[in-house]
Amino acid sequence: MESTAAILLRKRTFSDTSLIVSWCTESLGCIQTVAKGARRAKSPFAGKLDLFFEAEIQIARSRKSSLHTLTEVVLRNAFAGIRRNYLRTQTAAYFVELVEICTERDHHEPELFALLRRAFGYLDANDPVLRAVSHFETELARIAGVHDAKTLKNDPAFALGNLFGKLPLSRTPLLKTLAAGNKDKK
Repeated sequence: MESTAAILLRKRTFSDTSLIVSWCTESLGCIQTVAKGARRAKSPFAGKLDLFFEAEIQIARSRKSSLHTLTEVVLRNAFAGIRRNYLRTQTAAYFVELVEICTERDHHEPELFALLRRAFGYLDANDPVLRAVSHFETELARIAGVHDAKTLKNDPAFALGNLFGKLPLSRTPLLKTLAAGNKDKK
């Protein structure tokens, strides 16, 4: 058994009673777990597995695949403020998509977890702005080793897109909405 702090990135149905849950963890990298029985009414996971939740998780590593078994979840931070408006949720979802594109399974990168935790903390308390999205992209590009703000003048999102072959499709509508919001405030 291994324990680590984790942020829930994605969940999907695995069977009538179970879920596959993707996590960004502090000590194990981005991993996938199966939450057996999570869809049952009296599951020990009830109310603990929702998007963007930060939790302390315990897993049993699989020897045969990259799908580990989730054994325990202790909710640490629900980041409820992210659900207060659609724009916050949309921005958090973009951050998750970007992390999923830019990371390999089971690659340990504690800086990535810390970046996502800070970003969700920001979105929990504040409405997103273009500068926050740009900062997240810049930091992610730095962690990925494709952008150094002091020596490179190129766009960090462009560098990430070149390295990983794509950027999330949700980026363009998000940036347009944020830019329109900035014009409304002026």
